[in-house]
Amino acid sequence: MDFLVLFLLYVLLVLLSIFLVCVCTGRKQSLPSRAFTCVSRVISRIIPSQIQGVAHSLLHKFFHTRNCTFVVLHLILEALVYGEYTWEVFGYCRELEFSGFFLLLPYFLLLVNVGFFILCSKTDPAGGFMDYPPLPQTHRTITQHNQAVFVHAYPYDGMMFEKGVECATCKVRKPARSKHCGVCNFCVHRFDHHCVWVNNCIGAFNTRYFLIYLLTLTSMAASIAVITGAFLIQVVILSSLMQGHYTDGEGQEHPVDAFFLIQHLFLTFPRIVFMLGFVLVLSLILASYLCFTSYLVLTNQTSNEWFKSRRGTGPYAQQGNKRNSYKNIYSRGVWRNLGEIVKPLTSPAKKRRLM
Repeated sequence: MDFLVLFLLYVLLVLLSIFLVCVCTGRKQSLPSRAFTCVSRVISRIIPSQIQGVAHSLLHKFFHTRNCTFVVLHLILEALVYGEYTWEVFGYCRELEFSGFFLLLPYFLLLVNVGFFILCSKTDPAGGFMDYPPLPQTHRTITQHNQAVFVHAYPYDGMMFEKGVECATCKVRKPARSKHCGVCNFCVHRFDHHCVWVNNCIGAFNTRYFLIYLLTLTSMAASIAVITGAFLIQVVILSSLMQGHYTDGEGQEHPVDAFFLIQHLFLTFPRIVFMLGFVLVLSLILASYLCFTSYLVLTNQTSNEWFKSRRGTGPYAQQGNKRNSYKNIYSRGVWRNLGEIVKPLTSPAKKRRLM
């Protein structure tokens, strides 16, 4: 059972790492942050500077420039999971007479997910080709020519967003809730975050697509996990494994327990069990992020605003005493907040031009 112990330790380590990242985000002097700094210094003395330079260049390319690395990784992982599901799980479940709708559900979710993945990655977050009526090309990013279209969409709260602030890169007035994306190199209306998995910014005009993409991605992982788990449970029931006994290395007989059962299933269906462990962890991570994103939508916040309010950056650095008294002035009730995602706000000037 050494493989089981190592697998459980691996899963625990992954979950613990995610927990530490979530808890310690924004704590500049936290213990994990100091430990990471110390480890980085030690490594920098060991690894030659040439290798460090190459590694730094690669990391900068992966995370600070638009590239398809994570998109390709995303597609490879989906292909591996669906390949294993189709090659083994689907066939075994057909033999066990599982419901056809139940088995085909992951494929339907995949089709929907691919559609909204394309919308997320191709739609300009500042207002792009998928909007009705379509905006002119000059309205797709916040520029000096169209800043009036967005500048009156939201009021300035005077704390997180100050009136009259100019973007240092684009040299335009920054509308409230906008942000310059260093990866895409333009200002985004109601900026949420830059998503490496779709290789695009998530902003006012593609948040709606991103939500459905995230929902279907979570459902895909969960449905495959449920079907795979149901298959393994059915195998255990039909084979009456729980009623049997096994002999250990010392020749003593024991009734079958959960650990022996998992080991037996792993040795019998190694790829299926490994895939099940992967999609279970993935489902947990995606479901947690979906809940967080849903909370932001229902309260009319963006990831950028939530992070700033927690960390106290920007105007908070000069107004530390106001940090705890910050009020979100953009929330207008659950239904209106949802409506704003479906139909993003812009200024009355845009509406007049489109009528």
